[in-house]
Amino acid sequence: MFNEDGSLDSVLKGIIWLILGVAIAKVAWKWLTVDAWNWVREDVGGWFSEDVWGWLMGHPWWFALIILGMLVLLCFVVFSDRGGYVAYGDVADDSPVESSDSETGSAAPEVLTFRMKQLAAMSADGFEQACADLLARDGFRRARRVGGSGDLGADVVAWDEDGDKIVLQCKQYSGTVGSEAVQRFNGTAVPEHHAKVAVIVALNGFTRPATDFARRHGIVLVGRPELKRWAHGEHLFAAVEEEHSPA
Repeated sequence: MFNEDGSLDSVLKGIIWLILGVAIAKVAWKWLTVDAWNWVREDVGGWFSEDVWGWLMGHPWWFALIILGMLVLLCFVVFSDRGGYVAYGDVADDSPVESSDSETGSAAPEVLTFRMKQLAAMSADGFEQACADLLARDGFRRARRVGGSGDLGADVVAWDEDGDKIVLQCKQYSGTVGSEAVQRFNGTAVPEHHAKVAVIVALNGFTRPATDFARRHGIVLVGRPELKRWAHGEHLFAAVEEEHSPA
């Protein structure tokens, strides 16, 4: 019913809107083809007052459940897309988005975040740029997208406070990333790009052979669980460490 960001599933929302659309179309057709007042007074009024209302009054518990269900459904439809995250591109200028600090009363900038469905809907270039923006949010310097023809596997580069270079390869595949792709990146990250930290970000995770190879060669993998925490506000390294820390 809900996706992993807490919003109502798009298919279910489509069904709800389809039902509402059919109901509205049927009412509109009635208004166009028969005398509106007679239809409302005789057909709708009589059906509701005699059949529907009579049944509801004879079944008070069902009446209460129907009312409660309608209220809950209305809340889902109205609030399902309000996940509390700063939407990518919502800020029109370069000034930070500010929110009130309840303890101090001062304004504090909100943290850049993305929903997973936003990341999935982006173009390949947009996904790479989002990763660069998240690195900049985490305090990495000169974070920028460098992917393109002849990039030799480097889509995003940045430097930490010690001057060490981090190189990201960003995979927005609909399926998992296999071992072959990780091996190719391993062959260029350090020799070609002089990466101190080599990272592959995959929207839909990695195969087991890819994970095993990366572990042996010191490549940091950001699969779907780690990406979700990173996109939702955690520092990149904290998200990766949390996923692989012992229980």
